[in-house]
Amino acid sequence: MKINLLYTCLLVAATAGTAFAQDTPDPAMVQKIREEGLNHSKVMDIAFHLTDVSGPRLSGSPGLKRAQDWAVNELKTWGMANAKREAWGKFGKGWEVQKNYVAMTVPYYHALIAIPKAWTPSTNGLIKGDVVLVKADTTTDLDKYKGTLKGKIVIFDTKPGVERTYKADGVRYTDEDLDKMATAKPQAPGQRRGGPNANAAAFQKARAMRAAINTFLMDENVGLILTQARGADGTVFTTNGASYADTAKKVSPELETSGEDFQRILRLVKTGIKVSVEADIKTQFFTDDLQGYDVVGEIPGTDPKLKEQLVMVGGHLDSWHAATGGTDNAAGSAVMMEVMRILKAVEFKPRRTIRIALWSSEEQGLFGSRGYVLNHFGDPKTMELKPEQAKVSAYYNLDNGSGKIRGIYLQGDSVAGPIFKAWLAPFKDLGATTVTISNTGSTDHVSFDAVGIPGFQFIQDALDYGSRTHHSNQDTYDKLSEDDLKQAATIVASFVYNTSQRDEMIPRKELPKPQPARN
Repeated sequence: MKINLLYTCLLVAATAGTAFAQDTPDPAMVQKIREEGLNHSKVMDIAFHLTDVSGPRLSGSPGLKRAQDWAVNELKTWGMANAKREAWGKFGKGWEVQKNYVAMTVPYYHALIAIPKAWTPSTNGLIKGDVVLVKADTTTDLDKYKGTLKGKIVIFDTKPGVERTYKADGVRYTDEDLDKMATAKPQAPGQRRGGPNANAAAFQKARAMRAAINTFLMDENVGLILTQARGADGTVFTTNGASYADTAKKVSPELETSGEDFQRILRLVKTGIKVSVEADIKTQFFTDDLQGYDVVGEIPGTDPKLKEQLVMVGGHLDSWHAATGGTDNAAGSAVMMEVMRILKAVEFKPRRTIRIALWSSEEQGLFGSRGYVLNHFGDPKTMELKPEQAKVSAYYNLDNGSGKIRGIYLQGDSVAGPIFKAWLAPFKDLGATTVTISNTGSTDHVSFDAVGIPGFQFIQDALDYGSRTHHSNQDTYDKLSEDDLKQAATIVASFVYNTSQRDEMIPRKELPKPQPARN
C-alpha cells in the first residue's frame, strides 16, 4: 500500500473520538513492517521446516524435539536473546509411529486408510486374522466372547459417522459475520457458552463401558482393534487410544479407520461374509525424559523504565501424529517466529522486552502454557500471583489454522477495544477490521487470561480448518495459505510493536477469582 494511503488510514484513527493519541500507529514503522512481512517473508520456509522437515510433532515425540531444536537455533541465528527449550513440568511418555501397514486380504485385497491411535502399542510384526464383530452393551455381554478372540481383528457395530454434504470445505467470514461479531454483547462474568452438558452422564457411562471392553480385549490377547474414525472422503481425524502417563495400563493395538473402509468391512461381516485383515504396526515409546518443554526467546527491551516489562507472542508447536500439523499449529508457530524475524529485520529496538513462546502439549490440555504461567506468573487455582505477573502488558496467540486475520477477540477486555481498533486501521486494505468483545477459548491465551494477564487470540478465516485439516491426516504443509500467513505475521508484528512502545501497559480486566480444580 502506498504511504499516502497509510497516512489517510492513520489520520482517521487519530481523529476518532475513541482512539487515544498514543495509540495512533507510527506510519513509517508500519510501512517498514508491511514491506518486510509482505514482500520479504520467510514464513513458508519456517513452516516447511516445522512440518515437512520435522515431521509429526506429538507431545514428547522425537518430531517435536526436532522442531523445537530447529526453532531455538533459528531464533539464535536471527539474534534473539535467551533462546532455549524450557521445561514446564512432567508430561509423560513420548510416542511415534515407525511403521503402519494394514489391508483387507479376504474377500479381496484392499489397502485400508487407518492410523494408529496415539500411545497404542505395536502388533509385534505382521499379523493376519479374521475380523470379528463384538457387540456388547454391558460387561456381561462380553462373556460369550471369552476364549474366542485371540489373534482376531475386532470391530464394533458403529453407525456411519458423517452424512454426505455438498457444502464447501473452505469458508471465509462474510461482512455480515464480522458485523455480528463486532456488535456482540459482553458475556456476564463467569458465563460459559453452552451451559451444562446434558449428555455428560451418558458420555461418562459410555467411556466406562469402553474402558471395560478394552481391558477385556487386552486380556483376550486380540491381534488388533479397528475403530471408525471421525471424518469422510478419506479424512481421518485422529485421537489417542491410551494415556501418555508413565504409569498407564497396557492396551491392545488400535487403528482409527476411515469411515468408508470401516463401513465396508462392517457390512461384509454383518452379512456373514468372511473378512481377513493383515497388519504390521510398529510404534515406539520414549521414557528417558518425561519432562515437557516450551521454546522461548527474546528481543530485549531498551527503555530503562520499561525493559523489565513483557510483550509476549506464542502458539503451540505440538501436533497430532497422522500428518505434520500444518494448520494446527505450524501455521501459528511459523507466524509468531516470523513476527520476531520481521522485528529484528527492521532493526526495531523495543522499549519493552518481546518474548516468544512456542508451547508443547496444548493438545492434551494447554499443559505447556499452563505450566509456564504457573512457573512464572501465578496459580489460577489460588490466584497467588508472582511479581512477574504484573509486568506482562499482553500476550497474543495464534491457533485457528492458516486463515488470514480478520480482527481480534477482546476476551471481555472492553477498555482495550479502542486501542486495537486504532492499531487495525492501517490494515483495512488487508481485510482486518473487526474487534469483538467476545471470548474464544480452547487455546493458550486462556492460560494467561486465567491469572489476569491480558491474553488475546486473533479472529481468523476458518478456511477448511474445521472441515478437513484440524487433527486429521490431511493437516499438511500443502494446506497452508501463503498470502494469509504473510498477512497475519505483518499484523501481529505491528500489534507487538505498538504494545512494546505504548507508554502504558494494555488495560486489564478485573482479576479473576480463584478457580479450584474440578473433580
